[in-house]
Amino acid sequence: MLNYIAVIHKEEESDFGVSFPDFPGCITAGTTIDDAKDMAQEALSGHVACMLEENLPLPKPSSLENISKNDDYKDASAYFVVGINVPKKEPIRFNASIDAELLSLIDLKAKQFGLTRSGFIAQAARKELGL
Repeated sequence: MLNYIAVIHKEEESDFGVSFPDFPGCITAGTTIDDAKDMAQEALSGHVACMLEENLPLPKPSSLENISKNDDYKDASAYFVVGINVPKKEPIRFNASIDAELLSLIDLKAKQFGLTRSGFIAQAARKELGL
């Protein structure tokens, strides 16, 4: 699951507007704050689904600290998190060559984390790639 921050904007005679700093153009609104949260989940889910259909990469979620420092969001009424389930891609088997000592260290560390060798290598690659 990826968690993205939603920003609520509210002006005196308006609905609760919601925007997503990580997804420019993905906006919605609701008449109540609960309605806005529900609409935000629906809007972001639809936006992400369209991006995945078009094989577009999803942005790495921004931190609240970085978003709150951005001048565009300093007047926010509230922030909340919207979780998106991203379907995992089916694993592909491949062969790789690696020296025996390094492979033993990988196996030991994977066991410490309760992972398989493949799971550990995938997790290490994601970390290195910033995914």
